[in-house]
Amino acid sequence: MCGLAGIVSFSSVNQGLYDALTVLQHRGQDAAGILTSENGIVHLKKGNGLVRDVFHRKDMNALAGNMGIGHVRYPTAGSSSSDLAQPFYVNSPYGISLAHNGNLTNTHQLSKELFEDDLRHVNTSSDSKVLLNIFAHELQQIGKHKPTENDFFKAVEGVQRRCKGGYAVVCLIVGHGLIAFRDPNGIRPLIYGKRESEQGTEYMVASESVALDTQGFEIIDDVMPGGAVFFDLKGNMHSQQCTESKDHTPCIFEHVYFSRPDSIMDGISVYKSRLRMGEKLAAQIKEEWPDHDIDVVVPIPDTARTCAIPLAHKLDVKFREGLIKNRYIGRTFIMPGQTERKKSVRQKLNAIRLEFEGKNVLLVDDSIVRGTTCKQIIQMARDAGAKNVYFASAAPAVRFPNVYGIDMPAATELIAHDRSTEEIRQLIGADKLIYLNIEHLIECAREGNPAITQFECSVFTGEYVTADIDTAYLARIEADRNDLQKQKNETG
Repeated sequence: MCGLAGIVSFSSVNQGLYDALTVLQHRGQDAAGILTSENGIVHLKKGNGLVRDVFHRKDMNALAGNMGIGHVRYPTAGSSSSDLAQPFYVNSPYGISLAHNGNLTNTHQLSKELFEDDLRHVNTSSDSKVLLNIFAHELQQIGKHKPTENDFFKAVEGVQRRCKGGYAVVCLIVGHGLIAFRDPNGIRPLIYGKRESEQGTEYMVASESVALDTQGFEIIDDVMPGGAVFFDLKGNMHSQQCTESKDHTPCIFEHVYFSRPDSIMDGISVYKSRLRMGEKLAAQIKEEWPDHDIDVVVPIPDTARTCAIPLAHKLDVKFREGLIKNRYIGRTFIMPGQTERKKSVRQKLNAIRLEFEGKNVLLVDDSIVRGTTCKQIIQMARDAGAKNVYFASAAPAVRFPNVYGIDMPAATELIAHDRSTEEIRQLIGADKLIYLNIEHLIECAREGNPAITQFECSVFTGEYVTADIDTAYLARIEADRNDLQKQKNETG
């Protein structure tokens, strides 16, 4: 999962992109990059680390221009090489830079086509570089010295015809403008907005609406599945449906974990979705465990807090912040290897003993993926004196790999894979384990926008909306991306 931002303005965009990436930092802490364009010249700075560590004063001064794109990355392929930091750039045609969130599921086939048919060599396994070269080739085929917005849309149509999987893309085309587009299923999020200046209308596109909010942009709309939006240098916006939209199936894990609660995605408030998850979870507990003896509800910060508050209210039990987070430690889910995830939990959280001692505690988390974190937190609660430790997940059991850009590729590393709830409970050491069921989770998101009838839920159901995923593909990505392979990549 990654974060994107792009701005077309009448003044310098370097600070705006930096600030946007800062509020999107939760989407990727492995690498960051910004590319700007000024009078036909591009300026690029990118590298490993957090936004604040990659960019310094001299870098910001060098990022001149009124148009630019930015990216924060976390490594779905398990490599933290700075060669994979985005944005990427190709000089022909026109000079194109791309930032991408998601994962192509036919990268190997596309790489072969690029080399044999398009006569382009991609010197990496990065699907983002493949995507950039596909777009560049489709645009070059048009063969115009002065392309129009319709030419750019035609190139996007070619990309969407050839590329499978989940992707949200922002492309800067030197001397022309910025184009943003989305896969035909709308799996990965992308939203755009505008603000008025003395010189005219300025535009911004980003993975989450919170990036627009903080820069003073008014939301216009989400980029439609199979659609594209082009912003030219004169302050004009053009949009087009390039490919017939398939069933709109946005990723539901955005609402469970990834997105900030103050974001709006596809017309759905992430905050309200999580509130509803807490209410549904409370209803399930009342139905499945009517004689519960829960004394206190404690959220695992930060994502689960929004869910835990209404859960405690509906159960009529106390809500307490029993776990305090060190905010200078990154999100354990998106750390590159299992060793790092294990090491960071004790550094990340500390228990307030008086909220646990002698009590039956219900810990609430957004989800359980590998089980490493929740097992250690349950033990922390026992060490703090809890009488019984119960555990509730605001999402169903994560049993299957994700192939659309979330780092859950190895089924054998998922604690719920081929295990029952009781087996999982024993492994994590809880006295009771409750999962929100899939129907309730979908209802929580759908209520925010009834026009969306289904969501991408493959990690819970094993059903892949692009219909091109088979056992051979899953075996290949598991071999490429399991934790052992990540350790090899990290050590070179």
